[in-house]
Amino acid sequence: MHDDRRITEVRLARFERERISPAVYSRAVPLALSSWEAPGEPVPALEAMRQEFQQQEHGAAWGRPWGTTWLRLQGEVPESWGGGMDTTVEVVVDLGFTTEAPGFQCEGIAWRPDGTIIKAISPRNQYIPLKLLGGGMAVDFYVEAAANPDMAQGWTFAATQLGDKATAGGAPQYRLGNIAIAELNQCVWELQQDVWTLAGLMEQLPLELPRRHEILRALEHMMDVMDPDDVAGTAAAGRQALAEVLARPAYASAHQLVATGHAHIDSAWLWPVRETVRKCARTFSNVVALMDEDPTFVFSCSSAQQLAWIKELYPELFSRIREKVRAGQFVPVGGMWVESDTNMPGGEAMARQFVEGKGFFLAEFGIECREAWLPDSFGYSAALPQIVKAAGSRWFLTQKISWNQTNRMPHHTFNWEGIDGTRLFTHFPPVDTYNSDLSARDLAHAERNYRDHGRGSMSLVPFGYGDGGGGPTREMLAAAARTADLEGSPKVRIGSAESFFRQAEEDYPALPVWVGEMYLELHRGTYTSQARTKKGNRRSEHLLREAELWCATAVVRGGGAFEYPDAELKRLWQLVLLQQFHDILPGSSIAWVHQDAERNYQAIETALEAIISRAADAMLGSGDRQFLLNAAPHARDGVPALAAGERSLVPERVQATPHHGGYILDNGLVRAVVDANGLLASLRDHASGREAIAPGQRGNLLELHRDTPNEWDAWDIDEFYRRNVTALVRAESVRLASEGGSAVVVVERLAGNSPLTQRITLTPGSPSLEITTSVDWQEREKLLKLGFALDVRADRSAAETQFGHVFRPTHTNTSWEAAKFEICAHRWIHVGEPGYGVAVANSSTYGHDVGRSIRESDGGTTTTVRLSLLRAPKFPDPDADRGHHELTVTIRPGAGIADAVEEGYRTNLAPRLVRGGAPVEPLFSVSNPALVIEAVKLAEDGSGDVVVRLYESLGQRSAGTVSANFPMKGAVPTDLLERPIDAPGIVPVDNGAELTLRPFQLVTMRFTRK
Repeated sequence: MHDDRRITEVRLARFERERISPAVYSRAVPLALSSWEAPGEPVPALEAMRQEFQQQEHGAAWGRPWGTTWLRLQGEVPESWGGGMDTTVEVVVDLGFTTEAPGFQCEGIAWRPDGTIIKAISPRNQYIPLKLLGGGMAVDFYVEAAANPDMAQGWTFAATQLGDKATAGGAPQYRLGNIAIAELNQCVWELQQDVWTLAGLMEQLPLELPRRHEILRALEHMMDVMDPDDVAGTAAAGRQALAEVLARPAYASAHQLVATGHAHIDSAWLWPVRETVRKCARTFSNVVALMDEDPTFVFSCSSAQQLAWIKELYPELFSRIREKVRAGQFVPVGGMWVESDTNMPGGEAMARQFVEGKGFFLAEFGIECREAWLPDSFGYSAALPQIVKAAGSRWFLTQKISWNQTNRMPHHTFNWEGIDGTRLFTHFPPVDTYNSDLSARDLAHAERNYRDHGRGSMSLVPFGYGDGGGGPTREMLAAAARTADLEGSPKVRIGSAESFFRQAEEDYPALPVWVGEMYLELHRGTYTSQARTKKGNRRSEHLLREAELWCATAVVRGGGAFEYPDAELKRLWQLVLLQQFHDILPGSSIAWVHQDAERNYQAIETALEAIISRAADAMLGSGDRQFLLNAAPHARDGVPALAAGERSLVPERVQATPHHGGYILDNGLVRAVVDANGLLASLRDHASGREAIAPGQRGNLLELHRDTPNEWDAWDIDEFYRRNVTALVRAESVRLASEGGSAVVVVERLAGNSPLTQRITLTPGSPSLEITTSVDWQEREKLLKLGFALDVRADRSAAETQFGHVFRPTHTNTSWEAAKFEICAHRWIHVGEPGYGVAVANSSTYGHDVGRSIRESDGGTTTTVRLSLLRAPKFPDPDADRGHHELTVTIRPGAGIADAVEEGYRTNLAPRLVRGGAPVEPLFSVSNPALVIEAVKLAEDGSGDVVVRLYESLGQRSAGTVSANFPMKGAVPTDLLERPIDAPGIVPVDNGAELTLRPFQLVTMRFTRK
């Protein structure tokens, strides 16, 4: 037989485009328009409706960047419309959309005159059924139209000033399209969905498979029996021609897909947080409207923060969501406050994401999420399995690892083993998107791509437009219905994430294991971009730790005179957790977002400093004695951990001696030689006498790299950055200063066009050398690194992560190791060999790299630790990081892991000196320094119980006692939500608990006071 396949396929494409699609709406009449433009930020609906609206022309330009225009739409439905069995009436609103990039352009939400939400208007969801407008034939409602500029710009990554309201300009961004009352032909619409499903399936099937040709001939027959001049009249015949091929059941061995509605809404990204609030309202109103039409539709909604916004600002919509939660259709998932980054948040912050998120869902809906849901975060900390399990959850889902540049994950369903040995059932959907439209292409890809065939038989598909929101559409639900049991397609079932995980556990009991972090081989620049945001995060985490500690201490020691500010602390925690969203803390958002973040961090600091001051006054009483408030979990300057006391006598002043144009600094513990160019020529600890700096090399070496990634500027550092580097060897000046007994070498130099000052400080009694770099950063597309060439043969580095540390090889034997050319560390990184090591700590830097080389001169190994201080990407914020920065690094020679842990706290907790009447002993103490107390607070339930959270910090089996230094009735181990649990290795005793902990084990204890 002659092959006319391509001829028929081209005929089908044109028939659908020119005949079927235009016939979906057979008749339309334009609506009368009037408008009002909000002069500044968005206003509430009822306030907008009270304004004076002016006549608005169809097709007019509208919308300055980030502006809001309110449209009033009025008209009458023609009497003869909507009376047939296959016809209904809708209003179609085109605000000037393009067909691509839903969620990245203008959007609208329709309101009734009484101030209740109807549904959203978006590029691929432009209709409003007449029945939602209040009944009757009169049309009168409002559209709140948001002129969000297209920041994506086709993903060219070109610099644009549109991301800052101050520089975005006032030119209209859009032009109104078709806005009309229209008559929908339901039969034609159903035919359109039939054709879309079958044509898509046909394209995915192999040419040699008979099923592909059967579908082609059915589609050909459909076109033959229909009249192209009367599509509406012959649509039923066309559907009948397709009925048989649509009724063919799927193969018995077909892959099973659980499709759950989803709308990944970035809490900020190429839009500010204030616009995210409206994106949530738009998306969720669409979702509940779809649920009213289809009781089988299930939608998975993560991020408690987003629902908290709806509760506060859209209470009527929130009440509708509650109803759908009770019906099992609107399903909270994830149990986190936001879908946060997991690389950079500290341990306690990561825990609080679940405490606040799960707490909100339990309080508002009575729902406990059992899965962690992070489809789009930029890699996953090896500490996460333990934290998820400690929060009472049992499953984990991500999608982002499919973005790996180099290596492919070997499994889609597996057990993920964390740093403490906790294993977590994990699924990585093979559909490779969290924004599926349930097209045949997506479904076929999920089936072909699934790496566990023969052992498992099912996977999850999150469907719905996302990133900028929008969510599922009626077309997607139609696709799901048609592929529930269709030959040649996987079997699709609408369901919840929980239903998938429970079924998948039974389907695939003998899981493979992935050990350690799930490192994303992409977006490595997010450890460094927007340094001010990262500094604000680090500072806020430590201030919250201090505030809770001193407030709890003030309550217990004050005999009821001090009231624990639980509501204010919760508010501040939630604000910090919001900033940890995976496009805010990573520095990958527009300028507006980071300006907001910096303002938020300043407000957080002001509020927490006031709280700490009040708590200190209550603890210490009146008096003029000076005390050190030591919030660290280690003794400091003679003051016990977590206590307030008088500092011990300060050691003698540091000796500073000129040396060949530089200086030798010596405090009896550490000896440092700074050369004439301000570089670190030598660093020794007196205890070992060993030189830390490699022969002939230097520490404190700043290097400026070209930083021009192929795409995703603020996100990516590409490996070829290393090939273009300028070592900043020459100093403008090197001079000695003295401050309070400390010796300070002040070094001035230029980094490109950016003046830079370093203060190299050795303090009396300090085991480490401190280097503070102040820079007026004016570079573009440059990366500033600070390196230390160390005389250590380290085959791996240890980098702090949540409640422990993670080891990474310093060699590149495999492609997996080579891909980790930029790594994340929290407060410290350590490299060592048996008997000797060096710790490098930082105050706000997360990006690092560690490399090794063999010296020809003596055969020794140089291990180089470098910190990524600053970047200057051009997209999405072309002025990212320009301006003043101050970054502190400390280097501690002769250090073990325990010393690194202590140095991390020392570098991040500046001495807090206050005046008062009497010292205060700590609420808790531990007998083994390997057990590190991370948090002390009062219980979330307001009972007055004291909660302590600690972890094993050295990566080894450790035993010890945690003692409560206050009268107590009893102590119990709990989960993160402070609910009692069985915990092997924890034995309550009269004044605390005896602990025998596995490496990195996390423990939460609840103490009831007498």
